Amino acid sequence: MADRRLQVFHAVAKHLSFTKAGEALYMTQPAVTFQIKQLEEHFSTRLFDRGGGRIALTPAGDLVLDYAERILGMSKELDIRVAEMTGQMSGSLLVGASTTIAEFMLPAILGEFNVRYPQVRARLTVANSETISNAIAAHTLDVGLIESQTNHASLRCEACGDDELQVVCTPSHPLAKLSEVDARSLLAYDFIARESSSGTREVTDDYLRACGVDPEKLKMLMELSSPEALKGVVATGLGCSIASRASFEKERQLGTLVAIPLRPRLKRSLSLIYPKASFHSKVVLTFVDFAKTKLRELSA
Repeated sequence: MADRRLQVFHAVAKHLSFTKAGEALYMTQPAVTFQIKQLEEHFSTRLFDRGGGRIALTPAGDLVLDYAERILGMSKELDIRVAEMTGQMSGSLLVGASTTIAEFMLPAILGEFNVRYPQVRARLTVANSETISNAIAAHTLDVGLIESQTNHASLRCEACGDDELQVVCTPSHPLAKLSEVDARSLLAYDFIARESSSGTREVTDDYLRACGVDPEKLKMLMELSSPEALKGVVATGLGCSIASRASFEKERQLGTLVAIPLRPRLKRSLSLIYPKASFHSKVVLTFVDFAKTKLRELSA
């Protein structure tokens, strides 16, 4: 029920980018610009300062943002409360997840949730942890599942399991004979890495440094932007890698890839994040409890 112009303004104010706001709202940039222009004409004042390729809120824009957040929050709460009076679990559920969770853990969770609550319409956005956190803080997503912690002041972050990262290679690779692999041993072999912006890459590099190994010293053949691409290259025998055990469980069972634990073990937390706001819909709260339970089961 909320004014569409306020929704668009809120997204631009949170992202400080017309392009990013358009992506979050599934709108073109010209459409976003048009909505902002209409709102500025309505108030007869500029809401954003534009210059040098950057934008910032004007004093009037700060005031409008304060009211927009309250108006949008009340509008959403009204819609939810009226819907819940029917006693039926229904409505939209906007979920964000980082790549590994989205590709290898979340499909089963969303599938079972849909079977239990068929009137809920879930939509999944896949991005890195920082993007997911920012989207939830901007209220363009309801809940997120990420492979790290977040310190965002407006978000609640709950650990709900662990994800172990292991060395992955073909059965014929020299490392496949070992029961454990220490970080320094990796320096002797060709290595396939995730891209530098990946959460997996960040965790792996931090782990190697903690073990006294400079990640730059690895014999890195290539960097890949997805777990599926990484598995495909490793399966050719070109080199080894470090990846989430969950991402290659099927290949391990088929015998096409081998998983070897690191020494010491490398684990990262799986976290569920959502706003700290006092009001949450029944759909969101139900999914939060359901996802926490399922992620703990998957990581047990």
